[in-house]
Amino acid sequence: MNYLWDTNTAIYFLQDQFPKHAAEYIDRILIDEQPAISVISEMELLCWDSADVNDWKILNGFIRNAVIIDLEQDVKHMAISIRRVYKTKLPDAIIAATAIAHNTTLISHNRTDFKKIKGLTLIDPFEMEAD
Repeated sequence: MNYLWDTNTAIYFLQDQFPKHAAEYIDRILIDEQPAISVISEMELLCWDSADVNDWKILNGFIRNAVIIDLEQDVKHMAISIRRVYKTKLPDAIIAATAIAHNTTLISHNRTDFKKIKGLTLIDPFEMEAD
């Protein structure tokens, strides 16, 4: 596992909202590995209140095929530290801590909240070069 998807990455993917070059980048990742998300992203996705029946089918299929990383003790402690040091929202602190603890690159379009966190490797698919 090399990448952890932020919630917004999963939403852009599921709603086919990536620009062409970003979609191609995500597709290249999916050739080698299934998506991995934090349990926080799973919960956020399952709280999607504007989803219709078709959205729910797609969402549930995505979650069934994703690696879900539960909230482990080391992630909890790291998230607390991230929240205290960077004043990050708790869900974002947990997602960042999950990526760091599992030595994965976080894929997110939310650069503002994540870019300041030391030890976190972050890529924004919207900024990736097209091949």
